[in-house]
Amino acid sequence: MIALQISSMKQFMNHLLVADTFDGFDLEEAVISTACTFHIDGHINQEFFECQSEILDAKFPEFRPWNEVKGLAFDLIKGKRTPLFFRFTLHLNGTETAALLEQEHSDVPAPQVKALVLNIRYDGATAVLTTATAYHTFLMSKEPDAIWDKYLQAYLDAKDIEYAVL
Repeated sequence: MIALQISSMKQFMNHLLVADTFDGFDLEEAVISTACTFHIDGHINQEFFECQSEILDAKFPEFRPWNEVKGLAFDLIKGKRTPLFFRFTLHLNGTETAALLEQEHSDVPAPQVKALVLNIRYDGATAVLTTATAYHTFLMSKEPDAIWDKYLQAYLDAKDIEYAVL
């Protein structure tokens, strides 16, 4: 797990809410506090889809893709005043997680990793990104954590997102 403090909020918010920088992620949860506090649960309600033909016998995703929700988050945050607080819990989507672990020759098979998690927390002044790895069962190896930490820093560097390691 690493913690990264964002250096340029305006640039980061553009990457988060407008650009496609984080479109490879799924939203687990969002909490945005402005004039009131909004909670968004990213879990997909399968009951919403009335007929099974909409699912097409494919594995139904657990969370909503970030690119389908970020417009709503943008609408809640935009305005003359900055939010008092926000927190986003994002997961690197399953396909990209499996590809990353395979590319890095992880000693932990991708199916044992439940999620590579990115927590984004803004306290009214600064934003801090923290990484985490969720597993389906207890594992001694922490290699996926190290791979995820290294990958996220390289990804932010490639997107010219400035940060300081805490």
